[in-house]
Amino acid sequence: MNTIMRKSVLSVAGLAFAGGVFAGPIAAHANPVDAKPAAAVQAGVSKPQGEQSRISLDGEQTANVKAIIAATKKAGLPERAAVISIATSLQESKLENLGHLGDANDHDSLGLFQQRPSSGWGTPEQITDPAYSTTAFLKGLKQVDGWQDMPLTEAAQTVQVSAYPDAYAQWEQQATDLVAQYWNS
Repeated sequence: MNTIMRKSVLSVAGLAFAGGVFAGPIAAHANPVDAKPAAAVQAGVSKPQGEQSRISLDGEQTANVKAIIAATKKAGLPERAAVISIATSLQESKLENLGHLGDANDHDSLGLFQQRPSSGWGTPEQITDPAYSTTAFLKGLKQVDGWQDMPLTEAAQTVQVSAYPDAYAQWEQQATDLVAQYWNS
């Protein structure tokens, strides 16, 4: 994706925000836990931006981390793609595979990445399958020119087009730590 296209996508995101279309209840109410400065992420990649958040994970969330890593490996993508995917899921759902949340739900957003069937991400059954939803996210990520070298929040935002474009950055350190912990397991 060239710079003009990326700016166009980000402009649309701004219009969506102004029009009242929000990314989801999870994105709107993220609670930073254990915020602390971040360390370097990976060689060749900049340090995480801003204050970092961290949450404790239960068995389901850890299984979802492992599913994201497995889908990333299956797609033949590097660890950085898994870091971006996990950080995105941390922001969108706290790594919980969310079904319809009733009145608390934003539109028809579902799954780990709060993807919308009405926006072409897949059927509700597909979107709530961690392997499918991760693969769909990664397909979008691969279409972003230079995603490997851009700040995590910019790469995630270009795929997700969230009303909260900077919110992904707060999860980069935890996502990096999770990938380091589970990539080779």
